[in-house]
Amino acid sequence: MSEPVRIRPRATLALAVAAAISVVAFGWPLLVSADAVIAQGATAPWTFALLLPLVLAVVLAEISEGGLDAKAVAMLGVLSALGAAIRPLGAGTAGIETVFFLLVLGGRVFGPGFGFVLGNTMLFASALLTGGVGPWLPYQMLGAAWVALGAGLLPSARGKAELALLAAYSAVASLVYGLLLNLSFWPFALSAGSTSLSFQPGAPILDNLVRVVTFSLATSLGWDVGRAITTTILVLATGPVLLRTLRRAARRASFGDPVFTGAAAPPPPPTRPAPPA
Repeated sequence: MSEPVRIRPRATLALAVAAAISVVAFGWPLLVSADAVIAQGATAPWTFALLLPLVLAVVLAEISEGGLDAKAVAMLGVLSALGAAIRPLGAGTAGIETVFFLLVLGGRVFGPGFGFVLGNTMLFASALLTGGVGPWLPYQMLGAAWVALGAGLLPSARGKAELALLAAYSAVASLVYGLLLNLSFWPFALSAGSTSLSFQPGAPILDNLVRVVTFSLATSLGWDVGRAITTTILVLATGPVLLRTLRRAARRASFGDPVFTGAAAPPPPPTRPAPPA
């Protein structure tokens, strides 16, 4: 199943670079030595909070050059505004998250490139509306971007099979998103090595992964499970209608086709000269 908004090789390369930086941004304490963690611990979260918007801007520019025309940008604005409007209904309170189902459905219909952009713009717009701007926002935007992008990479399916696939993906992606957000601040939440849940500088990666998973289970499991349940239910409840609506809009918009206005109408088709009498 081809996506309506396609991405070109340069945009694909930009996404690959963003993926590599995402790994470093979320997991840098697991990848460097103990001395580096101690030396950079105070400044690293702010450094990545400043770096990630620059990376996202480059990726968005590349994708815009390759596949986001005026009609796709209009659809992006509609979905981002809708997500910003409904997020205050939950905004993660007690695990109720009312925006992730739009990321999953939008990424599914319009493709991974559009989904990546949608995750960024929707979380940014909703943060402005709810007052959630801070050093954590770039991490939230990046995590949401990969949730929507992953939905666009799911295998082809239709009908009940597609809904089941999207529901399963929604549950897993919601839990992974929570784990990634925990990983972004977990090394600084507890004193290093003070408890069995604390980050241990210089320890093997597997040991620290066990610690962060245990930390997540002990602190945010209720919110993560709530997000997974809410997103799954909303995908199952709204998916049949929204998938048809979004696909119909994509077909009518014909993303990628040129848009003509009255000032620059397409030239008339050539006509053959009349045969001599």
